Amino acid sequence: MERKVFRSRISVLLMAVLLMPCVLSIRSGNIFNPVPLILSLVILLFCGMQYVVEDERIKIRIFWIIPCGSILISQINSVSRSYIPFSSPAASLKRLKILFNKNYKYPLALFSPVREQEFLDTLIIYNPKIKISVKNKKGWWRFWDWDI
Repeated sequence: MERKVFRSRISVLLMAVLLMPCVLSIRSGNIFNPVPLILSLVILLFCGMQYVVEDERIKIRIFWIIPCGSILISQINSVSRSYIPFSSPAASLKRLKILFNKNYKYPLALFSPVREQEFLDTLIIYNPKIKISVKNKKGWWRFWDWDI
């Protein structure tokens, strides 16, 4: 199979929540506060998040070069929609919750790929036993790949 790269979806709401302390710190005149710098780095890392599907694995990378881990597609049991705000390699609150087989080292993972349906189709190619229960809700607030 060929290598496929999926960038992370970006949530307007999540970015606004992360940027708010930066704006408040700058408006207060406290430019030496480390909070804006740290949060700006977090936002930059979120925007550079990628999921690379190759060699029967999903490899998580930041800025195309920094590896953050990988998971075996053969160990995926099911995929469903999730809006859980837990820490994860996802820059959006609209996520895919991936549950693994009981004997795998992780219980679940949260991803938010931009081309979600293509991502799911790619997973099915590597593991046809995956149960997928993802419904796409449409609305006026969802445009491009930005989501709330």
